[in-house]
This record gives sequence, structure tokens and C-alpha cells, in this order.
Amino acid sequence: MKRKNSLSDPPPAKPTCSCLRSDALDILCLASAQDKSAAVRALDLGRPISANAMILAKRQLPGRAATPQLVEPRELPHRPMNTVSGRAALIHALTHIELNAINLSLDACWRFAGMPEQYYRDWLKVAAEEAYHFTLLSDHLKTLGYAYGDFPAHNGLWDMVEKTKGDVLARMALVPRTLEARGLDASPPMRAKLAQAGDHAAAEIVDIILRDEIGHVAIGNHWYRWLCEQRGLDHRSTYATLALEHGAPRLHGPFNFDARRAAGFDEDELLALR
Repeated sequence: MKRKNSLSDPPPAKPTCSCLRSDALDILCLASAQDKSAAVRALDLGRPISANAMILAKRQLPGRAATPQLVEPRELPHRPMNTVSGRAALIHALTHIELNAINLSLDACWRFAGMPEQYYRDWLKVAAEEAYHFTLLSDHLKTLGYAYGDFPAHNGLWDMVEKTKGDVLARMALVPRTLEARGLDASPPMRAKLAQAGDHAAAEIVDIILRDEIGHVAIGNHWYRWLCEQRGLDHRSTYATLALEHGAPRLHGPFNFDARRAAGFDEDELLALR
């Protein structure tokens, strides 16, 4: 009989950076959103990843299921919030964003070698929290009579991952500090719409997401500035240069200045937004 661990036994050894990066790549390639979400949360907790899920992983980045259908953002139909289908479409869009956020975090973890160990652990933690958000939203979507994949979605977030895959500095500048930071601005009005429509459960999920996303953007800010310091660059002027070079979207208000401040943007950066 296999002996159970006693209190005096040493804790399981943490996986090395190379193992974390390899596991992150395997999970990123999973097609099933549910398998991907479960696997990343297991990896974050130090649990073994399902061998069956890994066997099914193909080297497509990122792994995708047949649904949802991906279309251009302008092709997404507008649905009124005073209908169940309209509310479900918004929840579906948020669910898709969170799945993309899992992919963004896993890609940041596996793609860039030579970073400090804490960098990889930070992005694994972010991926696990994004998986939690995905689960909350996809479960809530079922209460409305729908499932993830029932509505079309767009691929805008992953496009910037492709543009910045050659430089970790550009990635930190333009994904967490730009695209994900936009979620800090969008959360309050989105929460208000859901609450006004009577979907208080969804509004509470948005509160959880905003709380965690502040931390995720803060991690992006930390590593962006660390990289600027390592390369002897000014973080403000470098951001402007990278945004122009990679075609980052122009930022428009209203801005959630309190959330951005909590996420580590300095007062000069906030002043520039004003």
C-alpha cells in the first residue's frame, strides 16, 4: 500500500521554469476551452495534468474548438440588453475574452526564455485566475440557456500576441498594459448595464474580474518596467514608440483612473490619458 504523506514529509518540489514553460505550451495547444481551463488551474495548484488531455493537444497556437465562429468585430450583431439573448451575447463575449486571456497568459509564459523564475510563476497565476473567470462566466451562461460557442466572436486580442511574439518588452507593453488595461475601463459601465437589466449575478462576476484584473495589469506593469530598466530605456517614451511600431489601438475614455492607479500606472501616465 502506498504510504500517505505525513506532516513531516517535505512538500512536493516546484516544477522548474523549463517544465512550467513546456506545460504552458501543451495547455495552450488544447482545443477544448473546458479542458484548457481545468488544466491550467491544476498546473497552478501543482496537480498532475490529465494525460488524455495532453495526448489530444496539437501544435496549433492557440488550440481552438470548432466553435465559436470567429468573425471581424464589425460583423458582430448588436443585441439589446433587455432580452435574454442580448444579455447572453454579452456574457458570451466576456467568456470569450477570458478564454483569450488564458491563452495570452500561457503564451507569455512559454514563449519568452531567459526571464526570472518569478516571471513564469506570475503568468501561470494570471492564467489560473483567468480560467476561474472563464468558468464563472460559462457556468452563468448556462443559466441563461446558452453555452460558450453559441454566438460568434472575434480574435482581436490574439492578433496583438502575434504582432509582439518577437519581443517580450513589446508583449508586456501592449498586451497587459494596453489591451487588458482597457478591461479596467470597460468594467464599471458593463457592470451597470448588467445590473440595470436585472442580472445581478453577472454584475457580481464582473466585480470579481475587475478585482483580479487590477493585479494582472500590475504584473504587466512590473515586468515592463523591469525590462525597460534592464535595457536602459525610459518606460514612457518607449511605450509610445512600441505602440506606434506595432499598431496598438488608440486609447479612448472614459478611463477608470482609480483602477489604473491601483494597477501601477504612474501619475504622468494617467495625466497623458487625460
